[in-house]
Amino acid sequence: MMLEQSALELAAAIKAKKLSVPEVVSAYINTIKKTDGKLNAFLALSKESALARAKEVQAQIDKGEALSPLAGVPIALKDNISTTGIATTCASKMLEGYTPVFNAAVVEKLEQAGMILIGKLNMDEYAMGGSSETGVSGAVHNPWDIARVAGGSSGGSAAAVAAREIPAALGSDTGGSIRQPCAFCGVTGIKPTYGSVSRYGLIAYASSLDQIGPIGQNIDDCAALLEIISGPDTRDSTCVIEKPFDFGAKGGNGRLDGVRIGLPRNYFGSGIDDDVKTAVLAAAKELETAGAKVEEFEMPLMDYLIPTYYIIACAEASSNLSRYDGLKYGYRSKNANTLSEVYRLSRSEGFGMEIKRRIMLGSFVLSSGYYDAYYKKALQVRALIKDAYNKLFTQYDMILSPVAPTTAYKLGENVGDPIKMYMGDIYTVSINLAGLPAVALPCGTDSSGLPIGFQIIGDAFSENKLIAAARAFQGRTPYHTKSPDHSRVVRQAGATA
Repeated sequence: MMLEQSALELAAAIKAKKLSVPEVVSAYINTIKKTDGKLNAFLALSKESALARAKEVQAQIDKGEALSPLAGVPIALKDNISTTGIATTCASKMLEGYTPVFNAAVVEKLEQAGMILIGKLNMDEYAMGGSSETGVSGAVHNPWDIARVAGGSSGGSAAAVAAREIPAALGSDTGGSIRQPCAFCGVTGIKPTYGSVSRYGLIAYASSLDQIGPIGQNIDDCAALLEIISGPDTRDSTCVIEKPFDFGAKGGNGRLDGVRIGLPRNYFGSGIDDDVKTAVLAAAKELETAGAKVEEFEMPLMDYLIPTYYIIACAEASSNLSRYDGLKYGYRSKNANTLSEVYRLSRSEGFGMEIKRRIMLGSFVLSSGYYDAYYKKALQVRALIKDAYNKLFTQYDMILSPVAPTTAYKLGENVGDPIKMYMGDIYTVSINLAGLPAVALPCGTDSSGLPIGFQIIGDAFSENKLIAAARAFQGRTPYHTKSPDHSRVVRQAGATA
């Protein structure tokens, strides 16, 4: 079945003329129309422009033009990545109806590669959240169980790939926002090294933490997509990579002989579900069987990871979101009569509760009386975290850990408890603070049949090592081939249409 094929398999079928690009694009658009009424993964669907683009790419392929290994494959983007002609709203009332006048750097690269953009994906408002419940258009539903969250903030991206609404997608990761939805939805994702993918055109949440990355059915799809979107960009001063990644052909002998993997024992104490613990430790054992040497260690500074992340992230968010003042662009309150009211009412009405919470926290830690006590200390601890990782990577080639302490929880269960929600990021935020790469992979299911994921973390720009390990794992296990019952999703969507 076409919809069960991976992105690379689809591209190969298109190249072999077994499928046409317009045929593939039409099939996915029709699937989205059937299933997304219940999943709510898509915020915008660009049928006409996608079909027109499909004809152009098909003509290029027929002429034998060199495009990319993913030429002709449809893709969708998280709604904080700027696109001309398609609204980019960050799932917020503040940017309702906003259509950028330029494409993000990654969009330019996707078009050059011959991929077809067919829509924008739901998310937590301004990427602030861990469940994709805070967006103005409502929550994303997990295709494995529509009563549960898809994870956040790239929940729409992961849910759409898991439900086979799209073969691949782009998300952004600020503190786990690619990896956690991948774990909850049973798909594969990569959080690249900070500075390897241009942030030009990514609407900022926390500028020193945000990084765009791929989500796909398997590691080979993600690697092919990361090769396309990575590389230098003079418009983004934080993009320091000199040339795009090249991960080589898929395959190999699947062995990890000589690879040293660290396993943080204090990640498996209290607070983690037994099913998650069992599945992640089994994944470590599988890599050990493939030849890797797995050794336990104590992750330092664990008590400081969440406070450090949220102080820095909220401080940067407070600064980045100050531009939305009701004057330049974005939502402007119709009830405002004075300049003061324009500021106050536009921001009060345009931003959701989670955004306001983080702006207030960020403004507090940046204020003159508390800057040294909170923000400056958080920056110092961030340096200690980076130094700790540097030392760990003199001992290990990579680190293996859970992505989240639980599987997907029920919609509405944690949204009113921000502390509980923030603690769900305990295993992911340190990677962003240190600017490191990580790959999230499915490794089993819990007693309710919900996906479980784990992550492998590497030193800066060690994506090649991580992808080799991920290929070895997925070559030995079937978890990445599993998908939710597609016919059930269609029936549920139809029942509520």
